[in-house]
Amino acid sequence: MDKFEAMRVFCTVIEAGSFAAAAEQMGLSTTAVSRHVAQLEGHLNVRLINRTTRRMSPTNEGFAYFERCTQLLADLEEAEASVSGEAHHPRGRLRLTAPIALATSRLAPAFAAFSLAYPDITLDIVLSDNIADFAEEGLDLAIRVGKVGSDNLVARHIGETTLLIAAAPDYLARAGTPNRPDELARHACFTYAYSATGNQWQFGDSEGNPVSVRIGGPVNANNGMLLAEMAAAGGGIVLGPCFILQPLIDNGRLQRLLADWPMRRLPIHVVYPTRRHLSAKIQAMARFLADWFTRNEQAAQ
Repeated sequence: MDKFEAMRVFCTVIEAGSFAAAAEQMGLSTTAVSRHVAQLEGHLNVRLINRTTRRMSPTNEGFAYFERCTQLLADLEEAEASVSGEAHHPRGRLRLTAPIALATSRLAPAFAAFSLAYPDITLDIVLSDNIADFAEEGLDLAIRVGKVGSDNLVARHIGETTLLIAAAPDYLARAGTPNRPDELARHACFTYAYSATGNQWQFGDSEGNPVSVRIGGPVNANNGMLLAEMAAAGGGIVLGPCFILQPLIDNGRLQRLLADWPMRRLPIHVVYPTRRHLSAKIQAMARFLADWFTRNEQAAQ
């Protein structure tokens, strides 16, 4: 059995959705495709695909194996390209992760432009506010706001975003408007699960001295857009980056608070692992995003 060929066939079956579609795509007979998958299952001693007369679907083990195989085959293509002198041409599958709000509200145009500029690269984008593990998730690159993650990572600074505090006019009419950071202690303040400072909100006074306030409230969540929408609905006070809160402030659903008490700015980085050869596709995306943020300074605001 040609293990790599069997893996390619198996991945094509999953991507195409059927044995027949995979056979047509690869120029093989349906029988040959089925034989490759059966041999792979026999070699692994596990069923990878559930088959019925009407449909097929990967088993849990099959889907996990598919994700690993996809990354392995992409790495193999890169290695072959490097040996053949084609490494300068970005190509292949690029799996990356980015924060949900930043990606949907700001980065979508950048990703679209990148795809047009590099048609031989297939983007596999995973949106998550959590700091995912590169190895476990099979990631090539991450875009992160604030915390970078492990020290064993390379981080390229591409922009910044400012933190804001805001609440809905309805909430402020009901609970009053805080004029100083210490007044937040008596308000319903939402907390963000991935915040580096937890329930401590940090400001600077007029002389630049740090001021830290311990806050609390009825809601803690791992998604900044949810907290912003709950605040806009009158539920409490929210702290979040400009790219989430500023649109709600601009349309009047939220009102900015404590504007005279500056908050820290968060860096935005492109991050990739040091342990891997820096492929042409990773270099292309890191360079593209750095240039894109430079041209669109407000994209991170």
